[in-house]
Amino acid sequence: MSQTHFTWLDLTVLVVYFILSLGIGGYFFAKGKSRNTEGYTAAGRSLSGIVVGLSILATYLSSISFLALPGSAYTGNWNAFVFSLSLPIAALIAVRYFIPYYRERHEVSAYHHLEKRFGPWARLYTGIAYLLMQAVRMGAVMFLMALPMQALLGWDIRLIIIITGVSVIFYSLIGGIVAVIWADAVQSVVLMGGALLCAALMLFRMPEGMGQLFAIAREHDKFSLGSFGPMLTERTFWVVLIYGVFINLNNFGIDQNYVQRYVASKSDAEARKSLWLGALLYIPVSAVFFFIGTALFAFYTVHADQLPPELLAEGGGDRVFPYFIVSQLPPGVTGLLIAAIFAAAMSTISTSLNSSATILMTDVYKRYLRPDATEKGMMTALYVSTLIWGVLGTLIALALIRAEQILDAWWKLQGIFAGGMLGLFLLGMISRRANNPAAVVAVLAGILVIAWMTLSPIITWGFFPDFLKNPLHNYLTIVCGTMAIVLVGLLMTRLLTGAAVKTGTMC
Repeated sequence: MSQTHFTWLDLTVLVVYFILSLGIGGYFFAKGKSRNTEGYTAAGRSLSGIVVGLSILATYLSSISFLALPGSAYTGNWNAFVFSLSLPIAALIAVRYFIPYYRERHEVSAYHHLEKRFGPWARLYTGIAYLLMQAVRMGAVMFLMALPMQALLGWDIRLIIIITGVSVIFYSLIGGIVAVIWADAVQSVVLMGGALLCAALMLFRMPEGMGQLFAIAREHDKFSLGSFGPMLTERTFWVVLIYGVFINLNNFGIDQNYVQRYVASKSDAEARKSLWLGALLYIPVSAVFFFIGTALFAFYTVHADQLPPELLAEGGGDRVFPYFIVSQLPPGVTGLLIAAIFAAAMSTISTSLNSSATILMTDVYKRYLRPDATEKGMMTALYVSTLIWGVLGTLIALALIRAEQILDAWWKLQGIFAGGMLGLFLLGMISRRANNPAAVVAVLAGILVIAWMTLSPIITWGFFPDFLKNPLHNYLTIVCGTMAIVLVGLLMTRLLTGAAVKTGTMC
């Protein structure tokens, strides 16, 4: 892709924002807020619901949202927006059950209670699944952040990813969770402002006015939320809604990113406020991103000659919005939008790094390697874990360069990793009698279901019959995996309880 305009004003906006972002981490480090494990992982449990809520919003508004949502709407329609509509359902359940569950236990790790409930294997299994999911997420976010920078500077995208990875690792190392949350709150405002500004500008870019934009969108059915039919083999409205409910239950229920924010809030009421604020704000903000994608489609339908023919061949709709930013927007606005994308990536990667380091320190280092670890030893473990996981995320970003549609790839991987975690968590909450043997059998059943649903459609062996292949859409992997664990776990609990009663081993 050829280099496009980038003025000194744009560069100034971008550099100033970069310095301010690093300054937030430096400020809290200088004040000593992140120099002990309590401050580094839980922010002293003293933050307000508004700050934490904006941080939750920023966690959702990664560069996956900023670039992949417009890309999805540009190449398709608003079907993926149904995911946002599932948030109130998941938030209602989380406020009622999940937040009190974690706040009562005062543990910073989301998986500590699973060890007490089912044994050490449960904590280790969910911790590893979470760490792998975060590594993939960081890679996707870092790659999407590099796209507009490549369009601007004409540099090799691999070099941009490496520079980005080094910068974010440094920022995350010095700031701790208190800096991450405050930076997220600031960055969420920049993100929302940048998205609204871009959407407003695009309304006036059409030769015949905004009416032309909506006419083209209607003609191509770009505002469709998908089919409302009962099919489970396609991305219908219902398939995406069910997927969204389960993924967001996983986010709010067992994702360390969110659990740390519940713990960092200064009261139960502030924790509930934070979740409602972040969840409900995401719905209109994500709608703006989908509108941007629809507007891009209308703009390049009219100005087809202004879109390089090699653009789509390089990686799909994810690259169209970055190209529009650097080729069509006025000086200063380009820098602001790039800063907003940078903000999205910084907040998401730093959040993932801090939460991953927390899990590695609490659930691996302190649990298995150094149970009697000193404060200094635990801080060293946090720093080393941040560095290792930052490098891993950078390597995954480099591997994703060949991916065609990042949003679809991320949703598939998220469903695979999250299914077993959520199922085990729900089993522990639903049944007080579910014990270790029942949970082991249930998780094995869930893993088998997830493996079958994921691998059977892509197995090319001639002797594997078609009737044994998964007929359902891959978004339902988390749904079926979770339900398999819960139902098998409840069945095994009933059978084992009945056997214990008959043999007289239960009172």
